[in-house]
Amino acid sequence: MQVNVKTLNMEMTDAIRQYIDEKTLAIAKIVDEYDGAAMVEVEVGKSTNHHNKGPFMRAEMMLTMLGNVFRAEEEREDLYEAIDVCKDDLKRQVVEHKDRAKDEQRAQRPDKE
Repeated sequence: MQVNVKTLNMEMTDAIRQYIDEKTLAIAKIVDEYDGAAMVEVEVGKSTNHHNKGPFMRAEMMLTMLGNVFRAEEEREDLYEAIDVCKDDLKRQVVEHKDRAKDEQRAQRPDKE
């Protein structure tokens, strides 16, 4: 799975990059068993430069696989917390999509009368 990371209004540190790689690995485990050809675009940064309080750290993740696009976005005071929430939301969306696809495969034909 390919991971592209972009920052806005802040510098990318090794710690942030390592944390993003660690969190996208959880998504990769689900996606790789489903389809290895997937791409995650991660965007992190400050939503504004003048706020010091409130949810001003922003994380956004967009997963593209098999023509489907899954997107999660979160603003929090802590960047790591925003990344965690995005990862959990994206993971939930992929699992729901997989379950829906399995249910469609198992659909029974109508009874004969």
